[in-house]
Amino acid sequence: MWQSSPPGSIYDHIRVASFSIGPDGLIEQWSSRAAGLFGMTSTEAIGRDPVEAFMPFELRSDGRRRVGEILDGKEWTGLVPFRMPGEGGAHGVAEVYVMPSLTGRGERAALCIVVDVRALRSIETDLAASQAIFGQSPFGFVLFGTDFAVVRANQRFATVFGGAAEDHRGRTVEDYLPRAEADRLSATLKRVLETGESVTDLQLVGTAPGTTDRRHWSMNLYRVHSGAGRPVGIAGLATDVTRRHIAAREAASARRNLALLNEASARIGNSLDLETTARELLDVAVPGFCDLATVDLYQGLLTGEEAAPGSWAPAHRESAGGSAELRRVAHASAVADALPTAVAGSGPPGPDDLPPALGSVHRFPFGSPCAMALRSGRVEDVPGDEMGFVQSTLAVPMVAHDTVVGLVQFSRTKGSEPFGERDRALATELAARAAVCIDNARLYRREHERALILQRSLLPPGDPEAAGLDIACRYLPGNTATEVGGDWFDVIELPGHRTALVVGDVMGRGLRAAVAMGELRTAVRTLALLDLEPAEVLSALDEVARGLGSPGGERSEGLGGRGGAQWPSRAAQKSREADLSEVYLATCVYAVYDPVTRRCTFANAGHMPPAVVEPGRPARLIDVPPGMPLGVGGEPFEEVEVELAENALLTLYTDGLVESRDQPLDEGLEALREVLTGPQMELEDACDHVLSTLDTRHGEDDIALLMARIQGLPAEAVGDWTLPREPRSVGRARELARTQLLAWDLDDLVDTTELLVSELVTNALRYGEGEIRLRLLRDRTLVCEVWDAGLVQPRRRRARDTDEGGRGLQLVGLLSAAWGSRRTPRGKTVWFELALPDGAPAAELSVEQLLSMY
Repeated sequence: MWQSSPPGSIYDHIRVASFSIGPDGLIEQWSSRAAGLFGMTSTEAIGRDPVEAFMPFELRSDGRRRVGEILDGKEWTGLVPFRMPGEGGAHGVAEVYVMPSLTGRGERAALCIVVDVRALRSIETDLAASQAIFGQSPFGFVLFGTDFAVVRANQRFATVFGGAAEDHRGRTVEDYLPRAEADRLSATLKRVLETGESVTDLQLVGTAPGTTDRRHWSMNLYRVHSGAGRPVGIAGLATDVTRRHIAAREAASARRNLALLNEASARIGNSLDLETTARELLDVAVPGFCDLATVDLYQGLLTGEEAAPGSWAPAHRESAGGSAELRRVAHASAVADALPTAVAGSGPPGPDDLPPALGSVHRFPFGSPCAMALRSGRVEDVPGDEMGFVQSTLAVPMVAHDTVVGLVQFSRTKGSEPFGERDRALATELAARAAVCIDNARLYRREHERALILQRSLLPPGDPEAAGLDIACRYLPGNTATEVGGDWFDVIELPGHRTALVVGDVMGRGLRAAVAMGELRTAVRTLALLDLEPAEVLSALDEVARGLGSPGGERSEGLGGRGGAQWPSRAAQKSREADLSEVYLATCVYAVYDPVTRRCTFANAGHMPPAVVEPGRPARLIDVPPGMPLGVGGEPFEEVEVELAENALLTLYTDGLVESRDQPLDEGLEALREVLTGPQMELEDACDHVLSTLDTRHGEDDIALLMARIQGLPAEAVGDWTLPREPRSVGRARELARTQLLAWDLDDLVDTTELLVSELVTNALRYGEGEIRLRLLRDRTLVCEVWDAGLVQPRRRRARDTDEGGRGLQLVGLLSAAWGSRRTPRGKTVWFELALPDGAPAAELSVEQLLSMY
């Protein structure tokens, strides 16, 4: 069968040429390939002596001898140097095969076949290099034909897929890859063959023969052409990138885990609430780390039970029936509402194995992985349910400061990648971070509750009562996200049916502020009972506040201190400076109300001005010089006395009522005046109206509100007389007291009152100065006051058996409900108080009480 050789065949590459020599030794025929090889046309070559034309001069004699032998009928093969005709012709070496021939006339001639040795050597080199690359390559090399069957494969390819390299000839991609991957590779081969566009890094997944391990290959494909440019197949270079794929996956996993930890640091612990912190953990974990998750915390942790260090550890809390009680505080699911069964075992879960509902209290069975994780403090694997959709679960104890506070379960559903060692480490880290935040929230909750208890225990219980005043008060603490503040108010009964009203605010927050508030409140009560003037009370309170911020509660007395104290050590100085840095500042307004005169005396230490509303008039702020806050020191406080109208409404408050981040103080005070100017209402309703109407935003700060309706003592409830300084004034005082008590229908108190009034007036005559004033006040109790100009305060003492006197004040103390003395601007006042009769017979003095006077 005749077939033409297409362009670009092997003959084109090895440059085979032919010519013939006639009987006369001259060139007789000259082929076109010879013309191309030697660079001479047939016209130039025919008829020339080949020895003269092509051979160098020094070889011509031998060349003529060889030509003669050939024409004599001898075959010859050898290498013949040649040069191109003409000046500067190129030199070369040709392999010549000479075959004797006969002409038509029977004459001897020769047929010469010539091959360029340089082309042969180039082809040999190319073949050797191609074989070296193909056979010695560490990569799998395969050549597909135009029918996509394997034409040739190297040994590396055969090593991966088995057998010898020759055994793969004729195989197709279906013999190596799963159906889906084979179809993808076939489509790619077809596209490369048709378009000529190469493909790099084609990712293929399959299994090597005899193994079940998934392997990953990267394949580069390009079309192969003949010398004439005709496509003859597709070459493929395959590299096993399984390790690289695993490393990349691990790196991606590490980056994901790092990003997850960064997210956890930013999102977990933003709240000091236990349940919120648990939900923040699950918001991070689902779906970034797992498909399902739950958080269980110890019930005792949530109820605020106190425990010794380490007693949260499960070993102290396990029982034969299972783990200690836990409450499910959070759950999350990225795939369904169902949650993983948290018990060990196999087979479908029963009714008792259903996961606990959110908020329910439960126990884990003693031998379950969850109970074991709680006991050991280590991560445990919870087997998945073959009938369900959960593939694997990690039970991770939440450990903070070597203490287990709860358990978190991370689950992945079937179809997700199972948990690995890296995942276990990440789960442990996530649980640990959340555990620390939860433990901090627990500690904060405990301290916050203690501070609230302390703060509320220092406030007056219920609505206090006072003579000549109707009082209503409110205290609103900040919300749970805000620390306890130092706001307080107080109502203190003073002698003479007077009342001290106090509202204060310690600057700062937290338990220390609450404690400082308690100390200041106690100091205010102590100072008030000394019956000091309001400005004097604040001055003494300022000293107390300054002492709170000094080491040991002492005020700074200068460098040397008192009594020539030595210089403190450097360590002591640093400690003192650290203590002094916590200066306690407080604001306070202190007011004393006298129901007899309806006058109220105010002193202010940097606090909000009191507000008053008199009937038929708009509310106004009482202009009390604000003074400096308590704890600053060095500045005196001023007093302002204001006479209040009957039924006037006095309001004392802290800054949380009128000031916030979004509302300037001036606007808040103006809003308060507008609210107070409204229609008159019941006092309790007025308190609620103020708080509900003003935009208090009390979540930002505590609010203390004290409102008092002025109800002065009526004139008929007061008896007031001035007595001359003479002995008969004692009898006159008894007579006045008897007459007034009978007018008040207090017959049961006449004898006791007469006796005690006689004692006090006698003491005023004996030890006092100036005229004597007697005053009786009837309200919830009976108060008797005796005034004189003497400055010496009476002192109760025990009289000796031989003393004729000195038992008057003892008698006053035994017969009265309370007694005392106080300074006045012009002397002193001695007073006693008797309870109003309730119909029961008066109690008689015991023998011991009577003998105590002797």
